[in-house]
Amino acid sequence: MHIVVGYIPTPEGLAAVEYATTVAERESAAVTVVNTGMHGRDSDPSFAEATELDAINEGLEARGIPHDVRQPVQVDVPAEEILRVAEEVSADMIVIGLRRRSLVGKLFLGSTSQQIIIDADCPVVTVKRPL
Repeated sequence: MHIVVGYIPTPEGLAAVEYATTVAERESAAVTVVNTGMHGRDSDPSFAEATELDAINEGLEARGIPHDVRQPVQVDVPAEEILRVAEEVSADMIVIGLRRRSLVGKLFLGSTSQQIIIDADCPVVTVKRPL
């Protein structure tokens, strides 16, 4: 089994990594964590700092989970990169974090989340931040 995690440096992103890690431990799965900036900008807030990715790498390593942490630069559409990686590794599951939204915001998902959910060839698990 292989799990792909779309990670951004937010509580929701960390919750997605934790969920994937828990499933990977239980199912003896491998995990690939993907972090990109938006529209080719590595200065975007969704582009994680090296220390954050190192911490994720160390956490997965400490739990004995086969993993890969990727941070491709100059990606125009993060959803397309996550989907590309999922296809490359023959992912059995994609995990992404979702943030809470207002009543009006609940009518619409973020474009990245929506594209992943609609276009993925495997199940997509969405995770909210812990309360």
